[in-house]
Amino acid sequence: MCGTDLPGKSFDGPFNLVFTMQKSFYFLSFVGIIVFGMIEAPTYAQSDEADIRAVIDHLFDGMRAGDSTMVRSVLHEEALMARAGSQGLRIGPVDGFVQAVGTPHDEIWDERIWNIQISVDGRLASAWMEFAFFLGDRPSHCGVNSMQFYRTDEGWKIIYLADTSRPPTCEVPPNGP
Repeated sequence: MCGTDLPGKSFDGPFNLVFTMQKSFYFLSFVGIIVFGMIEAPTYAQSDEADIRAVIDHLFDGMRAGDSTMVRSVLHEEALMARAGSQGLRIGPVDGFVQAVGTPHDEIWDERIWNIQISVDGRLASAWMEFAFFLGDRPSHCGVNSMQFYRTDEGWKIIYLADTSRPPTCEVPPNGP
């Protein structure tokens, strides 16, 4: 029997089998795309986290080297800085900071970081970390850095850098940051 088109009747013909196979193919293709997409997503996120960590390290390596060009290279052109300390909140452009890094100074500016937490969503990311800032071998202050990043066509750039500042009473991890 070939089936009919009458209301309340089912179509049992060969067309129904082909139609069912097409639906199955589309459904399985859809599921496959979702599954493969889920497998790729963590790899992509891990790559972003590694790239962001490289930006953070480049910033602090530039500070230690006193190299304002190196520091500027990881900052977005419109980046801002903020400090929340005992004097209140100060917010401004990064230009003064970049200039200070490049101005010759007797001691190495060594910001040691640990307990780094990075979160990524698309082209926006944030990082939170504890730090201790040393002038040479002498602790100056410590606190927490909060950084916001934007992924440009050239890679991740810091768009906002905020920190707290308190007396150097924090404990740097014994095995190093």
